[in-house]
Amino acid sequence: MSADGKYKWLVRAISRYFTFFCLVAFVITCCTMLFVTILSNSLGVALTGDNLGVAAKITFLNVVLISLLFTIIDAIRRKWTLGHPVEQITRATEEMIRGNFDIRIKPISRLVVDEKFNEIIECINKMAQELSGVETLRTDFIANVSHEMKTPLAVIQNYGTLLQAPDLSNEKRIEYARAMTEASRRLSSMMTNILKLNRLENQQIYPRAESYDLGEQLCECLLQYEDAWEQKSLEIETDIEENVIICADNELLSLVWSNLFSNAVKFTDDGGKITLSLKKEGDSAIVSVKDTGCGIPPEVGAHIFEKFYQADTSRATQGNGLGLALVRRVVDIVGADIEVNSVVGEGTEFIVRIKSYN
Repeated sequence: MSADGKYKWLVRAISRYFTFFCLVAFVITCCTMLFVTILSNSLGVALTGDNLGVAAKITFLNVVLISLLFTIIDAIRRKWTLGHPVEQITRATEEMIRGNFDIRIKPISRLVVDEKFNEIIECINKMAQELSGVETLRTDFIANVSHEMKTPLAVIQNYGTLLQAPDLSNEKRIEYARAMTEASRRLSSMMTNILKLNRLENQQIYPRAESYDLGEQLCECLLQYEDAWEQKSLEIETDIEENVIICADNELLSLVWSNLFSNAVKFTDDGGKITLSLKKEGDSAIVSVKDTGCGIPPEVGAHIFEKFYQADTSRATQGNGLGLALVRRVVDIVGADIEVNSVVGEGTEFIVRIKSYN
């Protein structure tokens, strides 16, 4: 304890002692005077100055000793009922300030402290648990972003170096420039998705609900990938019910369909099939995007909506692992539900349920 701390402790101890001294002196004096007066009147004994002087000295000594005893008892009580839990809470919060979010405070017996302290301890433990999760996500996010940025940056750097060769043929120059363009496009797409996901997670994007035809939106989004499916000779089958009107944020839901269609095209082998269906069931619109791709193993399916998670590393250059994280966040924001059905070697189906209004 520092000198300043010792001084403050001594001042508090003296202050408590005099508080007890005054209280005990008042109580004992009143009780003694009452007792002596009643005793004198009852027995008819005359009190002399000597008798009163001796009684006063004994009373004063009793007051001093009893006040000291009360002060010691109060100090011990404060140590166990206040000092001990406060020290535990202080040590834990200091550890959290230093970045250690694994710290936990053990509950204290109800016989020792007020139950309110255990409520505070429970809140601090919950806060530490939440901060630990946030810190883990932050660390993983930074590590994943750094990892994902290395590949396109390395491609741009390497091909940029190759382009400086004076005897490079025109065909190679075009090939290298195309690779650099694709790498920069991937890097730009990743940054765009990170910003979108960050705004969605921080609730900086507020859905603007409007009524529109969901079938028309699905067709428009699917046609954006016409070149991609034609390059892979994919069969596209659609079963879209007419006049399915929903009230939701058009722009946000377009992110969902674009990512689902993009994944379906990416993970379906040449000559495969993609099926899009829209139907109305009760007061819900059911959208199904099904492919005949490689499928998703059960252990992988539990992580597909996590940021930067990519189960098929052979296709990692075609994405950045943020698409389905965006899908999940948008689905939660607009109040929809998403379900994944997949069989390894046969394909995957994403089913989205949205409340309809017709």
